[in-house]
Amino acid sequence: MFRAPINRAMRTLDRAFFRKDLYLTAACVLDSKQIATCRKELNHDILKLERLPPIRSVPSHISADKDTKCLLLKPETQIEDKSSWSPMLHNLVETQRVLLTPFRLQLDYNYWTYHNIISAILPENEQDEIPVGFSVVGHVAHLNLRDQYLPYKTLIASVLMDKNPSIRTVINKIDDVGEENEFRTFKYEVLAGPDDMIVEVKEQDCIFNFDYSKVYWNSRLGTEHHRLVSKFKPGEAVCDVMAGVGPFALPAAKKKVWVWANDLNPESHKSLVANADRNKVRPSLPEFPFTAQFAKVTPFVRPFCEDGHSFIRTSTVQLLDSKRSITLHPKVSRTARTIEKQKPVQEIPGITLEEPNTFSHYILNLPASALTFLPSFIGLYNGHDHLFYPHTEVKLPMIHVYCFSTKSDDNKAEEAKICGEIRRQLDYEFKGTRDAEMEIWDVRDVAPQKRMFCASFRLPPEVAFRELVPRAIDS
Repeated sequence: MFRAPINRAMRTLDRAFFRKDLYLTAACVLDSKQIATCRKELNHDILKLERLPPIRSVPSHISADKDTKCLLLKPETQIEDKSSWSPMLHNLVETQRVLLTPFRLQLDYNYWTYHNIISAILPENEQDEIPVGFSVVGHVAHLNLRDQYLPYKTLIASVLMDKNPSIRTVINKIDDVGEENEFRTFKYEVLAGPDDMIVEVKEQDCIFNFDYSKVYWNSRLGTEHHRLVSKFKPGEAVCDVMAGVGPFALPAAKKKVWVWANDLNPESHKSLVANADRNKVRPSLPEFPFTAQFAKVTPFVRPFCEDGHSFIRTSTVQLLDSKRSITLHPKVSRTARTIEKQKPVQEIPGITLEEPNTFSHYILNLPASALTFLPSFIGLYNGHDHLFYPHTEVKLPMIHVYCFSTKSDDNKAEEAKICGEIRRQLDYEFKGTRDAEMEIWDVRDVAPQKRMFCASFRLPPEVAFRELVPRAIDS
């Protein structure tokens, strides 16, 4: 009765088609002051549907008074059939507190949900997996339609945009991410709205602006970004080897983490620089907020546009000689500044944060191939073992490398495969996952038989301090 009108032959959206008149019974409350009481007493008789308020204005032929209201009753309640009335409804009618009257309820396109409309259009044999999942990146809805739904793609996009007011553009991916592009961008077609891919996304108290057609972004990784950033401590240095537009780098920098952020894609690098500036990734601790003297710099983020393999080594060497520091000055309120103007100027002491000379974490977020970057860590700190434990309190860095694998209920087989590949890439046999602080984190499912993982482990000293042996060149 309350289903949307069905039209399996529709190929162009006809919003006017989705109109439906339902003939119900309504209980007119004769005393407007009794509406709340009568609604409570008729709780089991009232029509209860989502997005459909049961209290309505009475039909004009009953009363011209706009303050007089009526309560919509369940379809099984019929005026002519008193056996369909509940005892409470009988009582209210007999005591003349309510008057039963026919009521025409008009439903239209605006009432039904996306799922209601699409279910009324798609063939019955295509109802098992109605396309309801999509990513939202700013004002763009990103679909990945299966072949059987392509004939209905414009219909699906139009309804989706109608039912999501914040969506202005709907696109459909027409290839796999990174299929033909090392920057993980993808080909797409616009299904509805303008071809406007300049988006703004908010995540972890940061604002990101970028051209979605030229850089990689996945809104479904927001929870993972937060999880990893929560492991970083203020004052640490982090090397983000495939930083993209900064979903790890900028939130980390807001925690006063020194981030060396790199991406091979020039467009990602450009957006990273712009986003770092917009988010004012500068000293802003609650007790020592950012001061105006740093208004045009972003000292906690150093952006690079280099090959990731070489960046792991060059950034590590450069950091060894870094002598960067920044002084945080306490914020002075307007009232205090006014008072200070009347007194001799007194210099307010600040707190100086110095950048460490070694990284505490490396992030390799390129799941399709990040594991192949691990050989760059072999001999990374050769000749610098004096910088680390047991010579100092400094531990060797944690490596966080993302990868794809198969999926199972307990992930045991996948963990074994990933650990085995890490061993192979580093040419090192771990004594135990506990000694290496090894953790294989299940990030998300990306396909029916494909799952994304994050392998975190501490770089073993046998790998970090290994003497590099030049590789023979094949003839």
